[in-house]
Amino acid sequence: MKLKKIIYFSIPLIIIVFLGVYLFYPLSSDKYRIETEEALINAKNTYLQEVVKTDTARKPNIIIILADDLGKTDISLFGNPNLQTPNIDAIGKEGAIFTEAYVTSPICAPSRAGLLTGRYQQRFGMEFQPQPVYPKNRFEYLYGKYFIYGVKENAFSLSEELEFPTQEQIHKQGLPLSEITLADIFKKYHYQTAIIGKWHLGYEEPFIPLKRGFDYQYGFYEAFSLYADSAQAGIVNQTVDEFADKFVWEKGRKGPHAICRNHQVIEEKEYLTDEIAKEAIQFIDKNKDKPFFLYIPFSAPHTPFQATKAYYDKYAHIKDPYQRIYFAMIHCLDDAVGSIMTKLKKEGLDENTIVFFASDNGGATYTKATTNDPLKGGKFTNLEGGLNVPMMVRWKKQIKAGTVFTQPVFLLDIFATATAAINAQLPKDRKYDGVDLIPFLKNKENTKVPHQYICWRNGYAKAIRKGDWKLIIDDKTQKKYLYNLKEDKNEKNNLISQKNSIADELFKQLQSWEKELKAPLWPYVMNFEFKVGEEVFYFAI
Repeated sequence: MKLKKIIYFSIPLIIIVFLGVYLFYPLSSDKYRIETEEALINAKNTYLQEVVKTDTARKPNIIIILADDLGKTDISLFGNPNLQTPNIDAIGKEGAIFTEAYVTSPICAPSRAGLLTGRYQQRFGMEFQPQPVYPKNRFEYLYGKYFIYGVKENAFSLSEELEFPTQEQIHKQGLPLSEITLADIFKKYHYQTAIIGKWHLGYEEPFIPLKRGFDYQYGFYEAFSLYADSAQAGIVNQTVDEFADKFVWEKGRKGPHAICRNHQVIEEKEYLTDEIAKEAIQFIDKNKDKPFFLYIPFSAPHTPFQATKAYYDKYAHIKDPYQRIYFAMIHCLDDAVGSIMTKLKKEGLDENTIVFFASDNGGATYTKATTNDPLKGGKFTNLEGGLNVPMMVRWKKQIKAGTVFTQPVFLLDIFATATAAINAQLPKDRKYDGVDLIPFLKNKENTKVPHQYICWRNGYAKAIRKGDWKLIIDDKTQKKYLYNLKEDKNEKNNLISQKNSIADELFKQLQSWEKELKAPLWPYVMNFEFKVGEEVFYFAI
């Protein structure tokens, strides 16, 4: 009788123990251990320590202005009928406009890693967005899967991955220390260097901008920050009904979202877009008598959606609340760009300053503020709305005003063009993927194209463009899409069944490119689902 009672009471206890072990068993693993590449770091240090003679001739200043989540058709230059962006447009009209400009990833951090290194970010393992947190055990994973990400109509879902980095490895996520940044190179060539705005390439001490070639830093380290205190007078706030937006407002300006100046947290009361412009102008003023490299990665119009009432009131005729505040933020961004360009002219620097403008990826359609129409898709997709972005350059001494370039280029060409402009010798121990665009812009008779092909990969989401043809591959669903972008820029007609030989050729080229890449340093944690009619596209974040 006693034995039966023991067994009777033991069974539930055993079940509870097993259930507890199952649910709370750690998912952290050494699978994603980030090793320091000493040989590459030593080669980098040797290169940067090589003495370069000071050139008595004044070399051009370099400014890169980067918008955040700004779609190509969000600006008037590319057809926005509801919003005028004269200052941004003027950079292209006074220089060159690239109609087929691409990012190397339709998501922030990997795209920026490529821009600042001149290399496909997959070459050094920065394939996915750095993640500050992963599910620690099955309980957190299942709770997230079914009660956070699993909400009906949510475009985001948890990955199927059940091994995640340890806390120690999470702190190592960022632009690998073996990589050489544009700021590193310009500093080597006796330039004053600054980043003013969003970093998003690692926020632990070894990865911060001051350790990556920048003499001066203002802004924040993570993916976003508040533009202003949400309770501040004169600020209009607009939340978005999706889970990521709740996270944005919750984090605010805490931790790596705080505003810093030279790695010191400061209390910033000015609207952030305005203050970024002011900081940029002050840097120009301080360094106007010596060559400088100024990287200005604005956070606009990335969420959180906040605008000053003065700009918000300009769009009272826009009834959609998301679109209204989005337009207000872009209008403010355009004025901020205008103030920087005015400063250059005032100081007599605009003749000898190369100014690039681009966006880090397409507009974020999931915010309901933009569609990227007539382009298909947006941020987190390898469709044109996610990859084909606004890009332009102005260099009055070298580029004829009104130049329009229609061949495919990408953000890595900014690195190549900027370093070529100062005759910088790049290290030979690593492959660079961009090309100097100036010869192409100056020689209209040049029949060569900058790139034979451009490739993309975020885990299972892959694509390649070669000439007019673009192949999209989704290894998650085992689907392929083939588009002729010359005839079908909107990607409406999938020609995969009619043009199999072209698809096979592109696929082989993509596979050849993938053999040159490194395995991702950390895993993706989310899937993004984008639906167009009966079509469903997935992307690994």
